[in-house]
Amino acid sequence: MRVSDAHLAEVWDRGFTVVENFLDADTLAAAQEALWTLHPRPEDYFADPDAYPRYAKSQFAGLNLYPYPTWDLNRLPVYPDLVDAAERLLNAKDIEIYKIELWAKYAGAINYDQMHHRDYGNHTLVSPRRDGKHTQMTTFILLSDVTELDGPTKLVPLPETRDIPLMPYQLKFGDLFDKEVSATAPAGSLIIYKTDVFHRGSDFKAPGRSRFAMLVDFTERGWRWNGKMSWPDQAQRPGFTEAMVRMSPRERDLFGWPPVGSDYWNAQTLADVALRYPGIDLSPYAEAV
Repeated sequence: MRVSDAHLAEVWDRGFTVVENFLDADTLAAAQEALWTLHPRPEDYFADPDAYPRYAKSQFAGLNLYPYPTWDLNRLPVYPDLVDAAERLLNAKDIEIYKIELWAKYAGAINYDQMHHRDYGNHTLVSPRRDGKHTQMTTFILLSDVTELDGPTKLVPLPETRDIPLMPYQLKFGDLFDKEVSATAPAGSLIIYKTDVFHRGSDFKAPGRSRFAMLVDFTERGWRWNGKMSWPDQAQRPGFTEAMVRMSPRERDLFGWPPVGSDYWNAQTLADVALRYPGIDLSPYAEAV
């Protein structure tokens, strides 16, 4: 579903927005089924939590970095309406994806409560501009229903914090809890927020609950002080080759792939990249050489 202008305006005015039923039903169902290639089904986990000690190690133990073993997950970051929303919010066509994480949480594995923080602390070397320039777009794509029982992300609307300096970017536990809003929504919904918004993870309020979400973040290309992940560092992991083969030139460009018309492309690089990525269609790049 295309993100409305009103939702994007809310990101600027409030600092965040929730777009319900963002993913189409088929894409959501396929992604949900693909989750079990990485994480136990909730019924399996709760039948024997001790069989899955990984999730008790830290709040972030359920994180998996891009790429994933299946295209049904790998295609979510380049979902057309997500890219469209990023272009419009950032007011730029030359954008890139700088971080993708898949996060699984299970009630009782660990306490997921956090203090309020602003994400720019590990998304940029500097500080956000308050005038809207050099903005980063951070998102959650919910792959399970999130109610008040399911550890929703808690966000503090910008009007409540405009007088708070950008530093520190992390508050004491309990600060602003009385100002926060729960981002509850059905599976397939999208949460968009900015890196200067105070928010936190919260703990589950009932046993037997689980939560799954993919976090995809965008920035305008060229701002070398922004970022979090290096895609060449992930390029040898399972799933990356298939993802690059199946993507369009525009979608690959979001990962920093040399664009059509780049002087990188010549007969030698076309031949060698074809060997590295069997089955890839390099004709758009070849035609421009």
